[in-house]
Amino acid sequence: MMQLNQFNDTAALNQDFAKRLADILRQAIAERDAAYLVVSGGKTPQALFQTLSQTDLPWHKVTVLLADDRWLDASHNDSNERLVKASLLQHKAKAARFISLYANTSSAFDGVAQVLPRVAALPTFDAVILGMGEDGHTASLFPCSEQIQQGLMMDAPAVLAVQPASAPYQRLSLSLPRLLNSRHIFLHLVGANKLSVLDKAMADNDIYAMPIRAFLQHPVADVTVMYTAK
Repeated sequence: MMQLNQFNDTAALNQDFAKRLADILRQAIAERDAAYLVVSGGKTPQALFQTLSQTDLPWHKVTVLLADDRWLDASHNDSNERLVKASLLQHKAKAARFISLYANTSSAFDGVAQVLPRVAALPTFDAVILGMGEDGHTASLFPCSEQIQQGLMMDAPAVLAVQPASAPYQRLSLSLPRLLNSRHIFLHLVGANKLSVLDKAMADNDIYAMPIRAFLQHPVADVTVMYTAK
């Protein structure tokens, strides 16, 4: 089930979103002495990350990882790991533990064996923040990739390598079942065009044409959409 929350601007969205996330992480730490946060890369969440990084939390008990990343060294400008370390794992959040989706292998397909144990062993996530592309992809579950059916299988491994046909770089992505295994799932959208993509995603049920549908229309999972047009 989807719940749409609309905000007047990104500043209002980020303040509200950061507070929600902080409350979720605090509750997890109070109950289990640990919290697990999955984030997405790209430009959209950077301001949110900066706001969240200033929040008072026992960050040393928080584990952060990405929903997906390009198969690039963390020093590369297009690396999501580099972005997260520069915008979220700063200030108070610098104490958080980070799990990388990268390994020093020639391809993402060769690196799966190294990264899979890092993610498969993790418990249920406390919060997952997804993004959505114009084509309806989320994480690196691209409709154009040969790996899309594998990534959306309910018995898929926790991570898989992806070679998108419509985007650069090989990727490593968390699978649908690993991302769904979370107490809270958010979809973070900024821009008027994203609302039309969301409407399109809700208008049909072909998950392979628009993988975000597998989350938005899941019979059990609740997805909270955090949206602003500007």
